[in-house]
Amino acid sequence: MTAPGTPRPVVSFTAMEHGTRADYQLLDGYEREHAEGLADRLLASLVRLDDSLVGYQVTRLEHSLQTATRARRDGADVDWVVAALLHDLGDGLAPFNHDEFAAAVLRPYVREEVVWVVRHHGLFQRYYFAHHLGGDRDERDRFADHPWFDLCARFCADWDQSSFDPDYSSDDLESFTGDVRQVFAREPWSADFTQPANS
Repeated sequence: MTAPGTPRPVVSFTAMEHGTRADYQLLDGYEREHAEGLADRLLASLVRLDDSLVGYQVTRLEHSLQTATRARRDGADVDWVVAALLHDLGDGLAPFNHDEFAAAVLRPYVREEVVWVVRHHGLFQRYYFAHHLGGDRDERDRFADHPWFDLCARFCADWDQSSFDPDYSSDDLESFTGDVRQVFAREPWSADFTQPANS
């Protein structure tokens, strides 16, 4: 470990094609170290949702907490609870594809069906409002034959669309810390965690 205040070693190259084995081993070590802090960075990003989209009766953080709390109280497993907590994580950085953003973060760590639901929840949520804006509320029906259609419809109906209630008593963010750390401590892309539940 480098002493505090001591500059850390850097690679020798200024163009990747000139990198050496030692350079890439150094970077690999730094990347692994950085990845170990992912859970804490995600939790900090959730806090920033408090200053995200306005107009609802609750903040985006409170919406996320309510969604995850509903999942938890319904007896959902840790993959679903963490997905419910993080499903709108991309609101600030990817406002037009926030669902893809959150799915990409989750994908190396949770089951395929959970990723699919998070990836498509934005489209499925349109069922509740698109017709008020001249859109097609049934656009999700193009996935009607997909094996995880019902999972996504239930995610939205039971947890997501109903989590804008200022009177709902949600669990606080600290109560989800262990769940987030558990999921993001997994070996990325491990078949032990990413295979569908029924496989």
